[in-house]
Parts: sequence; structure tokens; C-alpha cells
Amino acid sequence: MRNVVIIGSGPAGLTAAIYASRANLWPLVIEGIQAGGQLTTTTEVENYPGFRHAIMGPELMSEMRAQAERFGTEFLAGNVSAVDLKTTPFKLVVEGVEIVETKTLIIASGASSKMLGIPSERRLLGHGVSTCATCDGFFFKGKDLVVVGGGDTAMEEAIFLTKFASHVTVIHRRETLRASDIMQDRAKMHPKISFLWNTVVQEILGNPIVTGVRLMNLQTGSASVLPSAGVFVAIGHSPNTGLFKDQLSLDEGGYILTFGGSKTSVPGVFAAGDVQDHVYRQAITAAGSGCMAAIDCERYLESVGH
Repeated sequence: MRNVVIIGSGPAGLTAAIYASRANLWPLVIEGIQAGGQLTTTTEVENYPGFRHAIMGPELMSEMRAQAERFGTEFLAGNVSAVDLKTTPFKLVVEGVEIVETKTLIIASGASSKMLGIPSERRLLGHGVSTCATCDGFFFKGKDLVVVGGGDTAMEEAIFLTKFASHVTVIHRRETLRASDIMQDRAKMHPKISFLWNTVVQEILGNPIVTGVRLMNLQTGSASVLPSAGVFVAIGHSPNTGLFKDQLSLDEGGYILTFGGSKTSVPGVFAAGDVQDHVYRQAITAAGSGCMAAIDCERYLESVGH
């Protein structure tokens, strides 16, 4: 039986692992579908303290993993397919086969990209439709591209794609962006980026690859077609909490509710990172909450006589 199991290997999960292992709790990290979390699909990280110059997202996560491993953290590749938090020890099923029992659990499973919800999007995913500019931008050299969204992620995707694309059109359903001022300014000043306001994508065109998008202006109701070789969807994220819907208290958006730090509605279960944070959603806040979860976990184990 484990003292603590951590679900997720992004900044929250790995920071929790570093602190838990330094407390001699010998944590096990179950890495999940995307080992390293969302930062593994990010290029330059400029706002993580301690790096005068930008560090690449995958490099940052590799260093965090190595640090956790150095202090004794164990890693298990795979995805948790079922959990039982109704009795202790808690039971987790990994990949439908391996059963792991633990006295405490830290959930740092993060969030996943939201999609537009139109049939052509799924059909063309990987054939011109993408949720990751850093993964797929290289394949669109000299092409006209579309980015859908109005937050920081959309601006980051658009700016990154200008390294390859001839032009990037940002499509946003409102007339103002949700992105931070610095990201808005960077995107609006870039000569390769233009904006279509109050507009939604009704259909992604093409077979077998993307050739364009059918658009509708929400103010006038007019329809139009914009030729494009690729569509990058950047409209936000959904917390990866499907396993916990009937076992933990969640908010209306599906995020895990935490109380007095990282504590959840079940004693001995803690949550950190984007799985419980829909406000800040930054690598540094995720890491900070991972630290909190590990400390809360250590104190809980002491209180129950570990």
C-alpha cells in the first residue's frame, strides 16, 4: 500500500511529488495520458520564475520530473481508469488492469482542450484541425491558417503559427478579447495576424484535409467562406474530473471544490492545479497548489497516525 498516489504529471503533480518525496512519503505518480501535462505542448515559457531567458515547456517539465525522481518519486506510465474513494485505503485502477491502493490521494489530472462541437471538427482532427500549434504548426509552412478563440492560449497559438504560416486569422465570437493586455498587443501588432470579430465557425470544410471554414457573423447573420489550410481550436479547457463526479464535490464547471487549501470533500483526498483552478490556470499557480497539496497530505497522514 502507498502513502500517497498522485494522479497527473504536470507542474502541480510534479511539485507535489517533489515535496512529498522530500517528506519521505515515497509518492507514486501516475503520469496520465499526456505525461508532463499541457506544458509539453508549449514552446517558450517566459513567466516561470527562475529563468532569466525563456525555457521550452518540455524542457521545464523534464527538469521537474528529474528533480522529483532524484528525491525518490516513483512513476507509473498509464491512465487511471477507475477510482474508489468511498472506503480507505483508496483504490485506483490503472489502464483497466493494475490496482493501486493508497492511504492518501492527490489529484492533479489537469484539464483538456475544449472543441467546437461540430461534426467536421472530429472528422478532420489530425487532417488540418489541431488543438496544438507547437505540435502541428511545422506542417503548415507558407499556408493561410485560422485560430479560433479569444484568450491567452489563442493569442499564443496565433503568434507561434506566424513562424510558419503566410497569414493567421483569429476568429472570435465577441468584439473584445479575453486575453491579457500584453498578449493582445503582441497579436494585434503582428503583421501576419488579422481578426474577425463577432464571428463563429459553422463548419470546417475539406475532405480528406481542411480547405477552409464556413463562418457566420453573429451581428448580421451573414455567411461567408474563408479558405484555410488549417484550423487551430483554442477556446479553453475542461477539467479532467470524469472519474470523480459521484465521489467528490465539484462546481458547476466540473472543477474539484477545495476547502482550506487543497482539501476536497473526502478526507485524505487533495486536489491541485488546473483540475481545481479555472481562474489563474498558470504553471506557477499549479506548482504552488501542488506544494500545498503535498503539505496538506503530509499533515493529514500525521494526524491519522502515519
